Amino acid sequence: MKIEKSEIKDLMGSITMTIEPADYQEEVQKELKQIRQKANVPGFRPGMVPLGLVKKMYGKGVMAEVINKTIGQKLGEFIENEKLNVLGDPMPNEENTPAIDFDTQDTFTFAFDIAVAPEFDANLNGKNKVVNYTIDVTDEMVDNQVKGYAERFGEYVDAEDVKEGDVLKGLMKEVKEGEGIQKENAMLNPAYIKSKTIQKKFIGAKKGDVITFNPMKAYESEIEVSSMLDIKKEEAKELKSDFTFEIQGITRHEAAKVDAELFAKVYGQNNVKDEADFRAKVKAEIQENMAEDSKYKFGLDVKAAIMKKMEKVAMPEHFLKRWVKATNEKLTDEQLEKDFPAMIEELKWHLAKDQLMKKYDIKVEKDEVEAYAKEVAKMQFMQYGLMHVEDQYLTSYAQEILKKDDQLRGIVERVAENKIYAALKAVINVEEKTISHADFGKLFA
Repeated sequence: MKIEKSEIKDLMGSITMTIEPADYQEEVQKELKQIRQKANVPGFRPGMVPLGLVKKMYGKGVMAEVINKTIGQKLGEFIENEKLNVLGDPMPNEENTPAIDFDTQDTFTFAFDIAVAPEFDANLNGKNKVVNYTIDVTDEMVDNQVKGYAERFGEYVDAEDVKEGDVLKGLMKEVKEGEGIQKENAMLNPAYIKSKTIQKKFIGAKKGDVITFNPMKAYESEIEVSSMLDIKKEEAKELKSDFTFEIQGITRHEAAKVDAELFAKVYGQNNVKDEADFRAKVKAEIQENMAEDSKYKFGLDVKAAIMKKMEKVAMPEHFLKRWVKATNEKLTDEQLEKDFPAMIEELKWHLAKDQLMKKYDIKVEKDEVEAYAKEVAKMQFMQYGLMHVEDQYLTSYAQEILKKDDQLRGIVERVAENKIYAALKAVINVEEKTISHADFGKLFA
């Protein structure tokens, strides 16, 4: 086999392969013999079909398949041996590939266009300044978190009079002559009533009181009214009547007391001495979460500094558009033009990461991936109010996350990026700055 590479110019080049009988005949014969063993041809017992007949029937297809397989294998080996950092995949060059006739030819030439990655330096140094923020955790933030815990571990109790936030149960009747809509055990929360005038009718009312109001004027939403009255949205939209609501039950959520029982529910039995210790643990927890937010912002800013260096790095855009279209048949030209700038940015970031990982000898280990997956699991549980899940459950859930290929890839990427940011933090000019939580939030606006 003869393989030649043209000179790389403007990140573009070509590879020409000439395949001779010695490169494929042995494999073709092997494939034909295997087909002969399985071929079902009338007049011949299995395995007894003449090889010449098998070749006549299947030879062209087998030869084409073997040659294609050989091309892919040898092309990959050549690119690796030549240390070519190609972008995308080699693309067939039909103009430079002679016509193929399997009936008359035994030697074949194939030409491919290739694009290679540009040369660049993604590394940062002391001239690059990035701010590392420390978010100030105030007493107010601790107060709010303590209040949040008290609310989360509170309980629902029966009440005699209505206060803001209470949930009411009662009998709703349409005020009209004849038979109207009636709903037993209707549920109503005055806090969700948009009309302040109607809302005030309920505040201070007691069990047994009857309140008259117009549901559509109260909520201004056929969806909420249809749900409350158990009727169709179309019916609710046309509803103009007043209704009476006889209060039969008042349910109130009362926050838990900030005492030993709450401490145990939040941090486990015998892990908190008193309220001061509880507040200290809450503050440390907030600081830990804020540190993660700060780390995330630092990573964004480091990435921005790297991408700033990559702005003027030229890319073989014509080739890449051609390759993207070839690998995404349903992609329209309009969609490609719209998405292409983001594709180029993502490709530049991928190239920069690869370079930096090699420079700083960064490798992603299995235990690092598993630890990060546990953090992802922890954050997901926290979204549902489960703040302190036992380690065995976090580990089990993390393993389930890692079974999904897309999530595994994403976590590996995050771990690699975090290690890149940590390596660069040691060589760039880091400015430490304390900032309020409110001002930190404005940085993302």
